[in-house]
Formats: sequence, C-alpha cells, structure tokens
Amino acid sequence: MARILCVDDEPNVVNLKCAILEQAGHTATPATSARQAIELLASQEFDAVVTDWRLGSSSGHSVVLAAKHRASTPVVVVSGYVGQACQAAKPPADLYREKPANPEELVAIVN
Repeated sequence: MARILCVDDEPNVVNLKCAILEQAGHTATPATSARQAIELLASQEFDAVVTDWRLGSSSGHSVVLAAKHRASTPVVVVSGYVGQACQAAKPPADLYREKPANPEELVAIVN
C-alpha cells in the first residue's frame, strides 16, 4: 500500500492517525513538528502527507511547500483551522478536512 507521512504536534493524535492508517495496510511515519516533517520529506519518499495546519510555533504551510516541491506529493490538511489553511496555502494542499477526522474517511482519502 502507500507510504504516508503523518504530521501533528500532538503526539497522541499523530500516533492515532498512524495506527489507523497502518491498520488499513499503509506504512505511516509520524512527525511531531514541521521541521521534522521537512527533514523526513528531504530524506525519504512518501506517497502522501497528512498534516495538521498549526504545528506549535510553525504552520503546516511549510510542510505543504516541502511536499509540493518534492515530486508534488499529495497533501491532506486535517485541522481545526481549515479556513485559515485554505486561504494561506500557496501552493494549496490537495484536500482539507476539519479535525477530528473520521477514521474511515481518513483511510478512504488515503486509499
């Protein structure tokens, strides 16, 4: 299946997203900061990225930029700040969903 980078500054949330995606047969790699996500994107290949928009003092914008810069990796923003993310992201993410994400919907989106 797919290799997914999951990004959220809340460790419990990112671990839950990874567990949901792994149970569906994907390989999920967690990142708890924009910096960590960008480093992972620079060193590994991912089929998609699922990221929060607010990542502590950083934003998901830098993650979207890094993913789109490297082979136009599809990006899904799952956040409580979807309106802000939609307006600010250039290039835009491929899909925006309100937090919390329904586990079945998250798997369907990645599939």
